[in-house]
Amino acid sequence: MFRRVQRPAPIVTEDSAAFWDAADEGRLVAQRCAACGRLRHPPRPMCPECSSLDVEVVELSGRGVVYSYALLHHPQHPAFEYPVLAVLIDLDEGIRIVSNIVDVEPHEVRIGIPVQVEFVATDGEHHVPVFRPAAVGDAAAR
Repeated sequence: MFRRVQRPAPIVTEDSAAFWDAADEGRLVAQRCAACGRLRHPPRPMCPECSSLDVEVVELSGRGVVYSYALLHHPQHPAFEYPVLAVLIDLDEGIRIVSNIVDVEPHEVRIGIPVQVEFVATDGEHHVPVFRPAAVGDAAAR
């Protein structure tokens, strides 16, 4: 029914290492400013709110809703199965993350559907977060 593709491995930087290490462990995390408490994603060295360089890493629930989506057909890359279902997810904690939605047909994707994170292997040693529709009995179902 649904084929799992081997995605390209992410480019890990000093700022994003904690995010990718957590993904390899099956956890979704984000940076939080240790000075003002603002959550931020994608990872970066400085808080966009207060310019602090003090950062902590916090675990997220992995639950959210589809804020927006796009069905991508081109340009095509052999590492992906097309069409690609790209989504922008509003996480329960109040930040957004760009990802893919899996285990759903393209015509079934809708803004506002509840989703839950899962992790898929890349063609390297890492895992990446993707989202699937939340099951009816799932804690993410609203």
